[in-house]
Amino acid sequence: MQYGMIIDYGFCTGCRSCEISCRNENGIPLDEWGIKVLQAGPEKLGGKWEWDFIPVPSRLCNLCTNRIAAGKPPACQLHCLANVIEVVPLEEIPKKMAEKGKKVCSYLP
Repeated sequence: MQYGMIIDYGFCTGCRSCEISCRNENGIPLDEWGIKVLQAGPEKLGGKWEWDFIPVPSRLCNLCTNRIAAGKPPACQLHCLANVIEVVPLEEIPKKMAEKGKKVCSYLP
């Protein structure tokens, strides 16, 4: 079965626990990333202040296929304090994205 990642970045708090758990799980060196939290803002848009944190998987992300095979969630999903990262079978991605709203993206390795 193939999987994809859904990220609801509208609720990401920027804690970076996904970065740390990914690095620890996969032995990634300090100068590389499996997933990295980017910051957009702060900036004023339409009279309101916007400040978003956006988790972005890199080419090193393999969706923790070894953990999924063992019946466990990927490290980033498990340790995400805001529960904004979800790895699901590919068939479920359109439905899940429609449920989430406008600040959502998907990643397929």
